[in-house]
Amino acid sequence: MVDPRPEALRHSMKLSRKRARTKILRNPASKPRNPLLAMALQRKAGVHRKSRKAERRAARAALKQEGPG
Repeated sequence: MVDPRPEALRHSMKLSRKRARTKILRNPASKPRNPLLAMALQRKAGVHRKSRKAERRAARAALKQEGPG
């Protein structure tokens, strides 16, 4: 059976079908990350003193060094 369409049209249809099969699905680009937030998270931030647990431990150690009581 002979295709009645002109040669150029048949050739373009083959290419478009081939492109349709090889089309790659891409996710939309995500928003860029905030560089300032990343730096803040990496930096050690927070209270600049000993924790309550460390203070209790130091107090207990000081009592032990004073001697039996």
